[in-house]
Amino acid sequence: MASSNFIDHVRLCSRSGAGGAGSVHFRREKHVPKGGPDGGNGGRGGHIIVRGNSQLWTLLHLRYKKHVIATDGRPGDGGCSSGAEGQDIILEVPLGTVVKDIETGEIKLEITEDGEEQILTPGGRGGLGNYNFKSATNQTPRYAQPGEEGIEEWVVFELKLLADVGLVGFPNAGKSTLLSVLSAAKPEIGDYPFTTIVPNLGVVEYRDFKSFVMADIPGIIEGAAEGKGLGTRFLRHIERNSTLLFLIPADTDDPKKEYNVLLSELERYNPELLDKKRLVAVTKCDLLDDELIEEFKEDLPDDVEVLFISSVAHMGLTELKDKLWDMLNKQDEE
Repeated sequence: MASSNFIDHVRLCSRSGAGGAGSVHFRREKHVPKGGPDGGNGGRGGHIIVRGNSQLWTLLHLRYKKHVIATDGRPGDGGCSSGAEGQDIILEVPLGTVVKDIETGEIKLEITEDGEEQILTPGGRGGLGNYNFKSATNQTPRYAQPGEEGIEEWVVFELKLLADVGLVGFPNAGKSTLLSVLSAAKPEIGDYPFTTIVPNLGVVEYRDFKSFVMADIPGIIEGAAEGKGLGTRFLRHIERNSTLLFLIPADTDDPKKEYNVLLSELERYNPELLDKKRLVAVTKCDLLDDELIEEFKEDLPDDVEVLFISSVAHMGLTELKDKLWDMLNKQDEE
């Protein structure tokens, strides 16, 4: 997808409709000069509703909707007729969208399933008509309830990509190349830092027509948790991934340090990310012979499994998919 079209953060004003007023009305017919109260209820104001849509990958369609306003409910009428409800406004969003209060940061709702609907801003209730207030001691109530006001609030929509495997690494670690080889995704690839400036999703085909989703997250640099480089803008996408695949290029000077820096940035952003299953893949291994690979192993972290791959030479990719599939299935079983 074009970088200019990937929008994962949108602010807008959500305003629900006000409820209609209840009616003060009395039954008047020929031969019934003093009929009882028959004022109907006001209609409910329109809701602002958020609905999940698996066909959407971005919040681009909401970018220019600065105000979303539902209509008011109609007032009640005689004959116990209720007013019409205000028209609801439905905002369709990609799966993985979180909506927060813009002032407090409180999460108001979260959409993770296709077709899932949640009310973001409820419409005001309609007022009761005078029919509801008649009693043995008050047979001609001359009052009714007004409708409730609608709610106006500023909210922020944030998209966190839903993927099984998230690729974590410094710029130029080979994340985009790996994704393009394992899936049909076509991310921009180049030999300079920050070629990838938006997340990319790819479906990786596995044995027996099985598949899993892999996300290429823009490269992390030291200090990303404080906003350096592309900062925290894309770190939140990693929160949704079941398994993290750390990519360390074979031409790096200090692989263990690079891995520890990546871990440190994730921990500073959200310590819970370290609870996810991790795997390390050394990329660009077509540059290494067997002897250099053995030397490289001595500089790798000891607490995580490491595979050696080359996306260009298609080296070790089958083993990588097998390992990732096993990790995902074990995570599902747990």
